[in-house]
Amino acid sequence: MCERCAWVGSNTLLADYHDTEWGVPEYDSRRLWEKLILDGFQAGLSWLTILRKRDAFREAFAEFDPQVVAAFTETDVQGLLANAGIIRSRSKIESTIGNARAYLAMQAKGEDFSTFIWTMAGGSPIRMDGRGTTQSPLSDAISKALKQRGFKYVGPVIVYAWMQATGIVDDHDTGCFKHIAPTAKG
Repeated sequence: MCERCAWVGSNTLLADYHDTEWGVPEYDSRRLWEKLILDGFQAGLSWLTILRKRDAFREAFAEFDPQVVAAFTETDVQGLLANAGIIRSRSKIESTIGNARAYLAMQAKGEDFSTFIWTMAGGSPIRMDGRGTTQSPLSDAISKALKQRGFKYVGPVIVYAWMQATGIVDDHDTGCFKHIAPTAKG
């Protein structure tokens, strides 16, 4: 068996996620937005909880289509609060709706979400040292820029976790089979 990042442990769902998704560069704007939303829902919880509920989240939030989510009403919020398949936090649900609107506002101004994020990151994945960093100057800057655009649940720690998940930073443990030596600080 190959060595993986310590956070994987022996869980097969986490192992599959680690091996196929975590740290793989994502350039699709809508997928980047979906993962940012899921990282916001993770706040205070484990990633395993989110992974187990990801399909239910996708169903509940219309496959993370920002156009649909931005139009959600209080009736939709009530339905989501009753949905045992997702995390039933009013503030996280309402922030998702607001974040869909912020995403669409960026689009309306000609700001592509992926281009915006990857430009801030320098255009390619940043190789890190795998030492358990939880935020960085880049996650601080992206958090601030997203907040200025109306996003919520995008603090620097959430943004850093999202950067790891989406391959903006490659932060595999040094003993992990997917680790690549660092090139810069994220």
